[in-house]
Amino acid sequence: MNIVLVPGFMATKSLWDDVISDLEKIGPITHANLCDGTSIRDIAQRAITHAPESFALIGFSMGGYVAREIARIASSRVEALVLIATSARADTPAQIIRKASASEQLRVSRFAGLSRATILQSLHPRNANNIAMVERVRRMSLDLGKDVFIRQVALEREGDLDRLGEIVCPTLVVAAAQDKLRSLPEAEELRTGIPHAELVIAKESGHMLPIEAPGALTGLVVPWLRKLRAQLT
Repeated sequence: MNIVLVPGFMATKSLWDDVISDLEKIGPITHANLCDGTSIRDIAQRAITHAPESFALIGFSMGGYVAREIARIASSRVEALVLIATSARADTPAQIIRKASASEQLRVSRFAGLSRATILQSLHPRNANNIAMVERVRRMSLDLGKDVFIRQVALEREGDLDRLGEIVCPTLVVAAAQDKLRSLPEAEELRTGIPHAELVIAKESGHMLPIEAPGALTGLVVPWLRKLRAQLT
């Protein structure tokens, strides 16, 4: 079973470094690129072009929006969908204003990566003083740079609650109990909206599950994929 990994906002493929060895036990890995494209659908179509003939799809955070669009566009090729710390809700008016403001400010200033305050919002409180973890998240944003930040912050997350029923592949929703960015009710909306989807909750982690709790994450995802792979063969 091939696997396509879709990272989140201002995250590089190094987001998956601590889970990749376990995921490779399921099959070969392909990394989707979120750096180009002017819409969620555009990014999804680009990812499909570079994806294997058939594959399981794992999307994290903003990557969950892209992954669901891939699952709808290429439904005959997507064997399974894993949605991690994500939502089907649209950006709120306040979020749209905040993102537009951040983009405008950055056009006339230097990009120093995601701020410490922003990063701490994505982490479990116990990791607030984990300098290496905070720097790892900041480093990903620095590696992507100013232009990618402006493009990604401009992406409109229209929300797809009314289209979740179009997803036909087996789906696993993974939420983090202490996620301050994506709530458990949002995860429940995904579970109830996608036919026959399952919901599992990782404890003692904030939003950045692949970095904060890689063992817990693969402990939930890998057995599910392994069981599904056995059913498909």
